[in-house]
Amino acid sequence: MYSEIYEDSLWLINLVENLLSITKLEEGKIKLNYTTELIEDIIDEALKHINKNKIKHHIKVEPFNELLLVNVDVRLIIQVFINLIDNAIKYTPEGSTININVSKDESKVIVKVSDNGPGIKEKDKDRIFEMFYIGDNIIADGRKSLGLGLSLCKSIINAHGCEIKVSDNTPTGTVFTFDLPIKEVTIHE
Repeated sequence: MYSEIYEDSLWLINLVENLLSITKLEEGKIKLNYTTELIEDIIDEALKHINKNKIKHHIKVEPFNELLLVNVDVRLIIQVFINLIDNAIKYTPEGSTININVSKDESKVIVKVSDNGPGIKEKDKDRIFEMFYIGDNIIADGRKSLGLGLSLCKSIINAHGCEIKVSDNTPTGTVFTFDLPIKEVTIHE
């Protein structure tokens, strides 16, 4: 009983924090604290904070071809990774695979978080980034959802001047793709 109360209180705290963050971001009340970090370090830190149900899923980070630095508010981008991965855990059956892939475009780092679950219905794709929208997908792990996680992701990515979108994974599943500002480093010899 204690465990259930504790988990529900954590869920409630997360809900309130997400709601406050979305409101502050959309009203421009959060000043982003930009720092230059390796994207690999950001992903590693996010994976430390993922839902305990991650052990029932295969989370795979594709190897990077090079060291990629991004200029972001690290705390907020970690939250984006946590929300996207937790969503994949929440909406895919046990044993599903969640892939994180990072690549470089000319001036951006492109991040893809994909799963091989049942995917998102076409009618829901235009609305999943709306606050409080959940659609009618079945939550695989039985946890509650209020539809704030993806809305927060969109607000954070937009605050960085970037974009997030959703698409289908082939043959099944979902892919969330977002870009981040790259930071070029000049080496003086």
